[in-house]
Amino acid sequence: MAPSAVETITVPEVTALKLAATHKGQYKELAPTKFDKDSEIQGREGFQAAKYPHYLPTWNPEQKYPPLTPFEHVEHGKDADPSFPNLLPDGVNVTHLTPTIGTEVKGIQLSTLTSAGKDELARFVAERKVVAFRDQDFAGLSIDKALEFGGYFGRHHIHPTSGSPEGFPEIHLVHRGAGDNSVDQFFANRTSSVAWHSDVSYEQQPPGTTFLYILDKPETGGDTLFVDAVEAYNRLSPLFRERLHGLKATHSGIEQVNAAAARGSIKRREPVVNEHPIIRTHPVTGEKAIYVNPQFTRDIVGLKKEESDTLLKFLYDHLAYGADFQARVKWAEGTVVVWDNRVTQHSALIDWKNGQRRHLARITPQAERPFETPL
Repeated sequence: MAPSAVETITVPEVTALKLAATHKGQYKELAPTKFDKDSEIQGREGFQAAKYPHYLPTWNPEQKYPPLTPFEHVEHGKDADPSFPNLLPDGVNVTHLTPTIGTEVKGIQLSTLTSAGKDELARFVAERKVVAFRDQDFAGLSIDKALEFGGYFGRHHIHPTSGSPEGFPEIHLVHRGAGDNSVDQFFANRTSSVAWHSDVSYEQQPPGTTFLYILDKPETGGDTLFVDAVEAYNRLSPLFRERLHGLKATHSGIEQVNAAAARGSIKRREPVVNEHPIIRTHPVTGEKAIYVNPQFTRDIVGLKKEESDTLLKFLYDHLAYGADFQARVKWAEGTVVVWDNRVTQHSALIDWKNGQRRHLARITPQAERPFETPL
């Protein structure tokens, strides 16, 4: 199945570019770029030390990488047995959170899956959109082993700005240190931390099957919301779907790099802008999904600004308000959440107020160029 053409623009030195305030997403403002290392390693009054100190974030300004080049992605979900005998054998407990999106699985260790089991994992996640695997040993693996597992699903993406464990830029870290109450400043001027997005959708080949595993968590709070972009598409009228087909939108990484620079963070690669179909097709299921998000999408190619803004706002609101095709994942120790970035969007929630640590690691294999199939 041949992908549609995707135009790539490599943007020159970002520091010379003006930050577009209208696209300054909340998650960029809520991403810390520093922490008290002594407190995280040794603990502090009222807070224990980090459980996984080797996963504490570093921002190494010496990490510089050339532009990403195209690669041929192998979609292993196409090879899977749809009855999932290796992933979901007898005795494994499967609980669906909603009819179309979200599943909890207990009784299988991801780290022990064979190649056939990994193929089934890719397909099962494509079908259920997001799956929370409980009681996993993933966080206890060496980082090398975790990356080896994730690399089966695609080329590792190295994030242009985020913190990573020392020596492992392929790991994207989500970390808010113990005692960090800087979010109070954010809520002094905002009412919500919700920021829907599909990870790094500005890349020419954005992520597919994606892994996020918990290292430390608050006692309660810090859940993650997911929305089913396939069901969101299916809810649209036939005439509206017809209007969306054939349209492309630009996705920009410029603002993310600029926002990081404004906070004193790093820039591993020059940012890019890419055009992707507004409606993309999943290569395994054949399902069509809405593929625009307010964090990275900028405009619809060929439309005037007012036209583009109106149409994009409708799609953003449709996804954000669709509580009847969303799932909320509650984190627990030993949880690995796997989702498909091609057919979902998600948002972390910053809702706990006791300063407890929240620390997660993400492995982000890239997939194919987004493509569209006929209506």
